[in-house]
Amino acid sequence: MRATVAGWCLSLFFGAATCMGQEAPPQGPTHAWQSTVYCSGFYTNQKVSDDLRLVSGEQSEYKITFAARDIVYLSKGANQGVKPGDRFSVVRESKDPLRVPFFKWQEKLSNAMGTYYMDLGQLEVIKVQPNIAIAKVAMSCNMMLRGDIVRPFAERPMGPFKEDSAFDNLAPTSGKPVAMVVCGRDTQQMTGKLDTVYVNLGSSQGVKVGDYFRIFRYQGTRAETIPVEKDYQDRLYGFGSNPKHYSWNDLPREVLGEGIVLNASQNAATVLVTISRTEIYAGDYVELE
Repeated sequence: MRATVAGWCLSLFFGAATCMGQEAPPQGPTHAWQSTVYCSGFYTNQKVSDDLRLVSGEQSEYKITFAARDIVYLSKGANQGVKPGDRFSVVRESKDPLRVPFFKWQEKLSNAMGTYYMDLGQLEVIKVQPNIAIAKVAMSCNMMLRGDIVRPFAERPMGPFKEDSAFDNLAPTSGKPVAMVVCGRDTQQMTGKLDTVYVNLGSSQGVKVGDYFRIFRYQGTRAETIPVEKDYQDRLYGFGSNPKHYSWNDLPREVLGEGIVLNASQNAATVLVTISRTEIYAGDYVELE
């Protein structure tokens, strides 16, 4: 009996191993995850209506933040047209508390892009009173607070990813508009694959959801984001130099990766990095593919 059980176990083990050996390698995602799209944040130079607010919620005597499955109260009700089943998204204006530029033009470009709003999550109304609506937090990206802005929910399309094999790390310039990575989500200055970044090109420059940006870097510019020796692109003290000087724009650029547009306002786009060969810094360049 023991031999039979042992044989069955070995057969099962090796059979499983054989099956595993025949499996195709796991494939990466073909679209951005829903949580990525709806939690990505955005820049806009259009005023976001703030006439509807998150007022409070259950257990407010000790609860200072609200998240998934919590019950919250909104500043409008049946008299203002709110009804059960309505869906809303919650956003908050946000600024970098440090206000220390990471690269030369960061603050100027950020101001031109507009105001940054964090995506905090989504609400679904479950009951209404004359001037107050009761909602549950259906999706949470970040902690919601009293006074956060509530706006009607809008679907965000999710363009398909390109095949990784289509990426060309030696791609020539596309000849299309060029801009910069101004910053990353939550004021990140260094980002990589599947991080969200914001660039200073938007719908006014022809950018639309599903477009791809190629991310690249010139080496040896005077506005580098990483402290380096001057003219390191063709000479570095103690490690060789050229008899002829080559400036930063005489040499090929370095293609760092690419990303897909999740959201586009007039002068800004939210981009999800889909491929990253190395770290991407605020101040690196982008071009439409």
